[in-house]
Amino acid sequence: MTLLDIAIGHLKRQKAKALFILLGLLIGITAVVAFMTLVEALSRDINHKLEKYGANILIVPRAENLSLSYGGLSLGGVSFEMQEILQEDLQKLRTIKNAANVAALGPMVLGTVKINARPVLLAGIDFEVSPFLRPWWKLNGQMPGKEEVVLGAEASRILGAGPGEHLPIQGLERRVTGVLEATGSQDDHLIFTHLATAQALLGKIGKISLAEVAALCSNCPIDDMVRQISSALPGAKVMAIRQVVKSRMEALGHFNKLAYGLSALVVLMGGLVVLVTMMGSVRERTAEFGIFRAIGFKKSHVMRIVLFEAGLISGAAGVLGYLAGLGTTKLAVPFFTESVGVKVLFDPCLAGAALVVAVLLGLGSSVYPAVMAANMDPNDALRTL
Repeated sequence: MTLLDIAIGHLKRQKAKALFILLGLLIGITAVVAFMTLVEALSRDINHKLEKYGANILIVPRAENLSLSYGGLSLGGVSFEMQEILQEDLQKLRTIKNAANVAALGPMVLGTVKINARPVLLAGIDFEVSPFLRPWWKLNGQMPGKEEVVLGAEASRILGAGPGEHLPIQGLERRVTGVLEATGSQDDHLIFTHLATAQALLGKIGKISLAEVAALCSNCPIDDMVRQISSALPGAKVMAIRQVVKSRMEALGHFNKLAYGLSALVVLMGGLVVLVTMMGSVRERTAEFGIFRAIGFKKSHVMRIVLFEAGLISGAAGVLGYLAGLGTTKLAVPFFTESVGVKVLFDPCLAGAALVVAVLLGLGSSVYPAVMAANMDPNDALRTL
């Protein structure tokens, strides 16, 4: 009979204590794995959204008197008669080092027009890339044709126009094909039409007021891209729009720190459960260890028996804890994000780490009880029989 056989035999006889130790470690490992996988899943979800949706870099003319309110900037006192960016200059973005990271490029021209003696801001955009740059748009109606327009929610309300009606713009009747649902942004106050149409109406052929770039993703060097675009377009001001992204990532960072703190606390409690339970087990087995010593077992043999027991339970806790942590994360993800189908992936590194941490925690918490068992005097132990 080996020392391992003795350890397994004792665990079979003392199922209740073994289960108590297992639960103590299991809860700790489950909590740690759940926290780690939840943070990873939420980070992956945010990065996935950043890779696909929304304009994250804004290119505007470099001028001292410009104050735009689009994409988070201020729109008060804009001078639209200033020198716009040449549309052909945007082709230079294809030459920058990180051109492959540009998911979508949307030029826009802005200018004021009068409709029924009321000044309104007209925006010319590329509707082909609008699904990438404005995925939150919900259009009641149809996309406009070349000479047609789409109204923002507030523009539609103030002008009293809806789908199918016509508006006089620059002396020509333009059919309204749709109205955007309220977005809470400057888009609600604009009239949208095709870029070429707006350029012709505003007398800005070949010119744009600004350009939006969708490029911010988990692996995109956004600051480098801003510098590269600035070098390619020296007459433009290039800015990264990431206030919302930054706030989300900061919140996730705080949650990550909280997760580490709670994990450490739960692991510590699990270690204390193992320590107290193993010490109680050792005291109850005083006579057993005395017999072992009396028949020739060395101190190291007794310590190894105790540590074998702790190692077996800890290993089982590590495996079960990782699986339970994954299950807990899958149940918790819907409470932290509105995204559907967020995947919780199997991470072999985290699984290995959970197993190692569980075993080290179990063994570390059992060292003192093992030493206490090994240092028992055989004569004193046998007197308890």
